[in-house]
Amino acid sequence: MRDGKDETVDLFIQISDAMHQWVLAHFPNVWWRLWVDIAVEFLFLVLLLLTIDRIFKIIFRIFYFVLKKYSYKSLIKSLYESKVTNSFANFIAIGLTSEAVYSIFYKHPKSYAFLDTIFGLLQVAAFGILYFRILKSIEKYYYYKKDFYRITTIRAITQSLKLIGYIFFIFIGVSVIFHIKAGTILGSLGAMTAVILLIFRDTILGFVTGIHVSTSKNLKVGDWIGIPKYNIEGTIEEISLLTVKILNFDKTVSTVPTYDLLSTEIKNYQLMSETNTRRIKRAIIFNIKSFKFVDEQLYERLSKINLIQDYLQEKWQNVARVKLGMPNNKEIINGPQLTNIGTFRIYALKYLVNNPNIDPSGTLLVRQLEITTQGLPLEIYCFTNDSKWERYEEIQADIFDHLLVAAKEFDLEIMQVSVKI
Repeated sequence: MRDGKDETVDLFIQISDAMHQWVLAHFPNVWWRLWVDIAVEFLFLVLLLLTIDRIFKIIFRIFYFVLKKYSYKSLIKSLYESKVTNSFANFIAIGLTSEAVYSIFYKHPKSYAFLDTIFGLLQVAAFGILYFRILKSIEKYYYYKKDFYRITTIRAITQSLKLIGYIFFIFIGVSVIFHIKAGTILGSLGAMTAVILLIFRDTILGFVTGIHVSTSKNLKVGDWIGIPKYNIEGTIEEISLLTVKILNFDKTVSTVPTYDLLSTEIKNYQLMSETNTRRIKRAIIFNIKSFKFVDEQLYERLSKINLIQDYLQEKWQNVARVKLGMPNNKEIINGPQLTNIGTFRIYALKYLVNNPNIDPSGTLLVRQLEITTQGLPLEIYCFTNDSKWERYEEIQADIFDHLLVAAKEFDLEIMQVSVKI
């Protein structure tokens, strides 16, 4: 009893003989009859390939519409959108059609040898495309799951596998064309290991970086970061094996080497964005020559300021009580005293505490920094309760507009030197 494969071979042989007889009947005495015979058989082979390919694509499409209604929806969707099913259909169709090449071209050994090589290359190409689309579907699967930390590692792994795949399929293709064993070609690479490591240095570093970023969860796609080394600040659009794409706030796109995520200082502002807070850290520089004690005239004027009215009264009474029993208590320098810069520091602090745009749960400081040749910097350190760039700049500007003008009420002189700490 003959199996199904033998029966299929006999069927293709019969079809080949029928096409040959048709050519003999219509082209009995033409010198190019051989080429017509080969062309007709080749056309039949192409039609067979396209028919099998279309049948399997229809079958896979039916399976997709049935399975997508059930579980693993993200997996099915990623496979379908990456056209994995199309590549699988192509691979099956080429494989099945290649089995019929000998049966159809058994009368033309040279044509069979040529087509056998062609179909070998087609199978390598079809399997290569299937391989790359499967890797792409894996990336899409984790993207649909919104696992942005893991997608960084997956992308590093898949792109490394893509690179290995390119090398592997090129060697297989060369072996098919020249009929050389692939093991012989791959074995010759042993002596080229050092050169390969040098060529793919960035790839290896990018692979290691991708795994580190994913496991440490310090960065992910969508994070707002700053790289002082390159003066870059923006949102991570893509982390690939070799480069990181960053969309800057000026709508330009910057790319930096992936391994810089390990070797360079990276500021991640994402937590600030997620908590909807943003830090203000800026100093106002005062002329030291404008510093003085608060006398009665200045006290009378400052005590009308609501924010520091209670503070001034309490301090003024304490100073008066301590100085009461002191000799030469009329001299302002004797005993404890209020200063205009110190009182302004308290005013600035209370102004921030009462500002509805400042986050009360964050650190809030108004402190003196080290004296410079320009004067004494008084630093404002606080957090806004809105991290949006436009709103943040508006809040910061309002605060310093007020403090710069309010300093005049304390008889303080501001130096016209801008310093951002």
